[in-house]
Amino acid sequence: MTNTPSTPDSPHAPNAPGPRLTVAVLGPGGVGGLLAALLSRSGHRVLCLAGEETAHTLRTSGIHVRSTVFGDFTAPVDADTTLREPVDACLITVKATALDAALTRIPPTALGDALLVPFLNGVEHPALLRARYAPDRVAPSVIRVESTRTAPGLIEHTSPFAEIDLAGAKVPRPRLEALAGALTAAGPVARVLDDETAALWAKMSFLAPFALLTTRYGLPLGEARTRHREELASLVAETAAVSRACGAPVDQAQALARYDAFPPAAKSSMQRDAEAGRPLELDAIGGALLRAADRHGVPVPVTARIVRELREAGR
Repeated sequence: MTNTPSTPDSPHAPNAPGPRLTVAVLGPGGVGGLLAALLSRSGHRVLCLAGEETAHTLRTSGIHVRSTVFGDFTAPVDADTTLREPVDACLITVKATALDAALTRIPPTALGDALLVPFLNGVEHPALLRARYAPDRVAPSVIRVESTRTAPGLIEHTSPFAEIDLAGAKVPRPRLEALAGALTAAGPVARVLDDETAALWAKMSFLAPFALLTTRYGLPLGEARTRHREELASLVAETAAVSRACGAPVDQAQALARYDAFPPAAKSSMQRDAEAGRPLELDAIGGALLRAADRHGVPVPVTARIVRELREAGR
């Protein structure tokens, strides 16, 4: 496909179901930029929150997406440096390392009754957000996708999937269902789950071994799972044990099989950050796993060693 703009009336663009939502996106990078563009193309109003230079680029040129799943298109968005108006939902799509600084763009008084939907790696951020914002509006969620921002407003979506699990036990279910419907109509497959702990740990159980092993050895998944098979199996077993202790049972054999089914050239986002010299989400992933293991008295010797080695290497 050519990289030509599409509008909500384009034959390639889905129509927004139900009411038109206003959605803020904090951090329009690989994940946030993709969701912002898809929602905008589907007919919803999207407000991206970013630094002044990025906000100016997005206001001027929109977001350009290249995707074998959703096509190549350009979607218009609004953009600002701070949330200054009511929205229906605010998606948080920054890295865990940038969360504290990014939250200054969302004053609690401005957020009001809006849903706060974090798509962050790790399992500790919901408590932080609930201490700062209305606890019954924080909806910890999970997205499975490989999408990269190559420049402000330029998004490369490379995975053959984009799947979203929305959760939040105290969040009004109709609000979650409405957002799930809007996201699904826009392109990603979105569903609402009853158990946020299970949702967060389901991703953590896959992500932690993948991220730690590929980053430690600087290898894509195919080589890492072959050359360091024993360590991968140990990481999977340890993460599954911690997940079970936290109340989220994980099928260890199924988890290991998922790595074997994944494309051999796949790299974790942590590994890509390491290659680019960016800060790593090591504490949000490996650190959080070690803290949970310590709380529940679960031995995780291989995880502890790899996290220690990454820290000693300056990661």
